[in-house]
This record gives sequence, C-alpha cells and structure tokens, in this order.
Amino acid sequence: MENNKFQGIREQFLREAEQRLDSQAVYELRKRYLDRKEGLVSALMKEMKSIPAEQKAEFGQKVNGLKDWVLEHLSALEERVRAAELKSRYEREKIDVTIPGKKITRGNLHPDTQVRNEMIRTFSGMGFEIYEGAEIETDYYNFTALNTQKDHPARDMQDTFYLSDEFLLRTQTSSGQIHVMENKKPPIKILSPGKVFRSDDDATHSPMFTQMEGLVVDKGITLCDLQGMLDQFVQKLFGADTKTRLRPSYFPFTEPSVEVDVSCFSCGGKGCRLCKGTGWIEILGAGVVNRKVLENCGIDSDIYSGIAFGIGVERVAMLKYGINNIKLLFESDLRVLEQIND
Repeated sequence: MENNKFQGIREQFLREAEQRLDSQAVYELRKRYLDRKEGLVSALMKEMKSIPAEQKAEFGQKVNGLKDWVLEHLSALEERVRAAELKSRYEREKIDVTIPGKKITRGNLHPDTQVRNEMIRTFSGMGFEIYEGAEIETDYYNFTALNTQKDHPARDMQDTFYLSDEFLLRTQTSSGQIHVMENKKPPIKILSPGKVFRSDDDATHSPMFTQMEGLVVDKGITLCDLQGMLDQFVQKLFGADTKTRLRPSYFPFTEPSVEVDVSCFSCGGKGCRLCKGTGWIEILGAGVVNRKVLENCGIDSDIYSGIAFGIGVERVAMLKYGINNIKLLFESDLRVLEQIND
C-alpha cells in the first residue's frame, strides 16, 4: 500500500514535469511537492506517527529517497527550462549585423537662431553690449521719444497692435535705445535684439518678426563710422568680398537717414535673380541719430552724436539661405530646417 503511494507520487510528478513549463511553473511544482507545510512529500512525514515503531526507520528512508528523487528531477527540469528561456530570449533580442543601420540625424538650431547668434557674435566682437527690452511698450517710448509725434505722418508707415491708448506691442526695437540713453551716459554701444510686431502679412513680411537694433553714441560719431562698421558686419555674415552702399532715405529718428545695400553675394555684383539684376540687395535701414532724439534722453547734441541701424533677422536668414517665403521660418518644417546648418 505504501509502495503504491510512493509510486503514485512519482508518476504524478513525471506527468506534470512533461508539460510545457516556464520558470514560474517549475517554482510552483517545487512548492507543491516539497513545501514544508503543504508539499506532497512533506505530508508523508506527517504519517510517521501512525507507522509502527519497527517500520519507522524504513518508512523514513523511503520518504527521504522520494525527496531526493524529486529534488534530482526538479534540478534537471529547472536547468532545461532556464536553457530554453535563455535561448528564446536570445532569439528575441538577437541583432542582425548585416541589416543596414538606422540613420540618426543630428538636430540643429533654427535658421533665425543661427543668424541671430552670428550677428550677436559679430557685433559683440566690436564691443557692443546686448540689451533686450520689453515687447510691450508705451506709446511714448515706441513713437514720441523717437521723434514720431502724434500727428507725424511716419506713424502711417506701419500698422500698430495697440493694447490700450498708452500701451502697444512694440513695432521696433528702437524703443530700447531710449531706455538705454535715459539711464546711461555716453559713450554708448548697444545691440538690442528682440521680437517686434506689425500688422503686415505676405511672402516677405510677418506680423511678428525679429529685429536687431544697433546704437552708438559718443563724441565725433559720423556716417563714415556707420559704413565702416557695417562693412565689417556684412563681410563676416556674407563673405570677405561683400561691400555696402548707402542710399538716402527717411526715418524720423535719424537725420540723415540711409538704406543700406550689400553687393550680391550670389553673383558677386554681376546681376542675378536674387539681386534682380542690379548687383545689390537692400538689407537694412540706418542713419545718424536725430538731435531731437538725443535731447529727449537728456544727451547734449552739441557734444555727442550717434549712429543707429535696424536689421530684420528673418530677412537676413532668407537671403543667406535662399528662402523665398518668410512663413517657412515659422512653420518648423523639418524638410526646410534640416537643410540649414552652419
């Protein structure tokens, strides 16, 4: 009877061990047979108290033999299951070194940021300090202090986003010049980059764009200083052979005022599609700071003079990278941006 019980446990174990098992199932199998409290083999030891004294030693030996047999088979089963699982894992995780690798593309800065950084580096190398003003300005700093009175026709040159009768979204970073000149005595040499806002929208204009304003105030500053400085700037930006020329223009905050052209860096001035056959490309507006603007800031215009210029960062980026629609700079299309990386 006892032999049948021992044999029955062996046969039951072998049937369960032949099933498709994983590590968890083998663990449960070990627990079902060898658990100290509920295991089938351990349960046999509890029968020891009902075994006659003269048979206890033999019965104990049989139980221990069965336990050793189960342990031996469990060890072999665990080894096979681990090997099978490891092989399966290797199959799942194996790498075919003959498959072409995936191309990992490097990100790069936005064209606006690249041009902005290059411009700042160039002017910083000339001794300019960086001043970033607020995007919300008062009517006084954006217009009046820059010699653009309430009834001045120059206000019609640009449509303004007014927030109230007094406050507006700045239309130019020139307002930063006034803040600096009010709080700092000459000599002054600042570069003021930032977003500006105008009600204008077409292929070459945007309601929001980036402008960079430059201001120099000191004794004996003339238009010649402006051209010499801009020559250095365009050569850094567009190449060593690039030249500038000044054409008369009008801005209320400079007198005289000029439009600044650069020799076409695409055709070398011979005439092409980019420069519309003229050999020159308009790039920025500039001039000698109007005496009234200096005086509005408490600077003696008989002692000091200044030069100022304003340049659109997006315009430079479009020229430099051959972009024909300003909206491409704001849509963040990777097909465009991935082509531009200086």
